[in-house]
Amino acid sequence: MKNTIIKIFKFSIFFTLGIFIFWLIYKDQDIERIKSVLKNDVNYFWVVVSLLIGLISHISRTLRWGLMIEPISHKPRFGNTFMAVMIGYLMNMALPRMGEISRCGVLARYEKISFTKLFGTVVAERLIDVVSLLILLVIVIFSQFGQMIGFLKRNPEIQEKITNTITSPYIVIAFVLFIVVAFTFRNKFKQTTIFKKIEHILINFKEGFISIRSVKRKGWFWFHSAFIWFCYYLMLYSIFFAFDFTSALNPLAGLTTFVFASFGMVAPVQGGIGAWHFMAIEGLTLYGVAYENSVIFAFVAHSSMTVMIILVGLISMLVLPFINQRNDIEGDKSLI
Repeated sequence: MKNTIIKIFKFSIFFTLGIFIFWLIYKDQDIERIKSVLKNDVNYFWVVVSLLIGLISHISRTLRWGLMIEPISHKPRFGNTFMAVMIGYLMNMALPRMGEISRCGVLARYEKISFTKLFGTVVAERLIDVVSLLILLVIVIFSQFGQMIGFLKRNPEIQEKITNTITSPYIVIAFVLFIVVAFTFRNKFKQTTIFKKIEHILINFKEGFISIRSVKRKGWFWFHSAFIWFCYYLMLYSIFFAFDFTSALNPLAGLTTFVFASFGMVAPVQGGIGAWHFMAIEGLTLYGVAYENSVIFAFVAHSSMTVMIILVGLISMLVLPFINQRNDIEGDKSLI
């Protein structure tokens, strides 16, 4: 009962936060103009292309996960693995980070694989995803540094805020105090719950990283690791061609917007709602896209992605038990 209450509380907090950010972004927008643009000015062919690329990325993630599972158990059926992945995405729409647990639980049930071992592979996946996103961030920083400087020059109030934050004496004092307190009470800190949680997370990451070495077909594993993120990028960049105000932007503008939006998806809100929109809008404004156009772009890109995840996730939840029941019946017949 206590755990249920905590889960409901977490859901409510995260969902409210996401909706609040979403409301702040769209509260002053001209709804009639947005409706008009959505009806008359969006090339939905590119939205469909984006969704197809997104589906390919999910298939690639499924294949990579299968490669990681094979050394710790048996090769799972593709259908079960794919549907477990999609159910995981769907569960993340309900509660952040619930998807990782859900997909492991689903596959453990239908493929008879240890949940703990499956969770170790998901930890390894997340490690690779974090590294991949950081690599893309470095690429954006070095390739678009001039663009970012130009943006700050065009928006001196933002530059001033950043400068004041970095040079603030309060920040320096707080940092020094943190170092002193952490060093002084380091032994006591090691006994605290938060330290043990951090330590546990680091241990899981270590075990996950080690598990990657057990993958048999490492070439395919690293191919899928790169291909997944390439598809994620193309999924967003395709939407650029759906609007006149973004169709002329170059691929690096798409990469910058994608990286910004990806950090929004990392935020602890259901499906990145609000946070994803905010970061995508900030990325587009670097390239001179008007705010009122950026909010429409973010709405279409995020909504289409979310609808696909919900539809495919729900279909997977309905089909998965039926498929496995049929497989069990066919298996039983083969024994007669």
